[in-house]
Amino acid sequence: MQNQDQNSLFKKLYKIVPNNVMATKNRARTWLYGYNEKYNFVVISKTGQIEEIININGLNIALPKPPARVYAKSKKNSEQYWEPHILPKDLKKIQSIFQWHDTPPQFKNKWVEYIEKEFDKRDEGDWFMNNGMPTYITGTHYMYLQWTKIDVGHPDFREANRLFYIFWEACKADKRSFGMCYLKIRRSGFSFMSSCEGVNTATITKDSRIGILSKTGADAKKMFTDKIVPISNNYPFFFKPIQDGMDKPKTELAYRVPASKITKKNMYLVDEQELEGLDTTIDWKNTSDNSYDGEKLQLLLHDESGKWERPENILNNWRVTKTCLRLGSKVIGKCMMGSTSNALDKGGKNFKSLFEDSECINRNSNGQTKSGLYNLFVPMEWNMEGFIDVYGMPVFKTQLNLLKE
Repeated sequence: MQNQDQNSLFKKLYKIVPNNVMATKNRARTWLYGYNEKYNFVVISKTGQIEEIININGLNIALPKPPARVYAKSKKNSEQYWEPHILPKDLKKIQSIFQWHDTPPQFKNKWVEYIEKEFDKRDEGDWFMNNGMPTYITGTHYMYLQWTKIDVGHPDFREANRLFYIFWEACKADKRSFGMCYLKIRRSGFSFMSSCEGVNTATITKDSRIGILSKTGADAKKMFTDKIVPISNNYPFFFKPIQDGMDKPKTELAYRVPASKITKKNMYLVDEQELEGLDTTIDWKNTSDNSYDGEKLQLLLHDESGKWERPENILNNWRVTKTCLRLGSKVIGKCMMGSTSNALDKGGKNFKSLFEDSECINRNSNGQTKSGLYNLFVPMEWNMEGFIDVYGMPVFKTQLNLLKE
């Protein structure tokens, strides 16, 4: 974890769990992923072990225990920072699971451990040394940094985004939460980050639906065609499920068994067992109070929700889409909502109400906030382009001096 100071977006919590209890449960690996009612924190570790407990915007989160050895790019602290690794050339040549099945056994034996480790990082997250500090990133953040292609290539590592993903993982793990409501600045990367989560979720979930909404239907479509589809297409073959339809769809991305017949090219490579698909889709809807009414969603990506102008109303839409994420009283899906905020008379007032109804510290008898979401605000200086150092930290002093000038 990074050092905590007066500008930190989180605070460390101490003496939440007695030392003997922590040691015993860590040794037995019995910390369960999800909300721990006894200690009032959300465990995001999937290893059964925890160590540091932090509070982000009113939500207590228990982080995984670091491994015995944490990867370091260099022995010098100043030369330690995040850097994505390059997909090995041998694996880059393989474009589909069909080609993989056709490779000789010795090739599979050579690369199967590498692929399994990538799946472990995707699920459990990853650790790396960052300027001398062991630093944890969630599995979704790892997929964003390592395997997501954005408009500038690989995304940069930013501490603000690391905490965003930790908070989001806690929202997913907490059975009381319907997701997050994120207030941000422009060009902070939320559209790409949420698109990454959409593809990541869709490619590991069976029989599910991921939906996209934005301030207009055209914006939702653009997010789908310009972000969701390219991210999916650029995944390495071992993360790509069987896809139906075109490589560049306009309305729906479907991960299921192709409707066409098996071709001569692949008929000897797979059998019916290997052609089993996920039956999961990603699509978008036009902006309306009743968008996705009556649908069941695994994940709702709600972009630019602070810019819904009349006659559309984000509060009315959330009342509708919230029902898409639950079955009775059980939360079965999550919403990743994020936006800058328009003027109060142009959608900002409704978003402000929704944001204020999502305070973690104010809960009803069921343990839920009034909206069901958990809100998160990241100050402008933490994500300002050009003022982030190589370690992902904002450069406060330089930034403030330049702003004064």
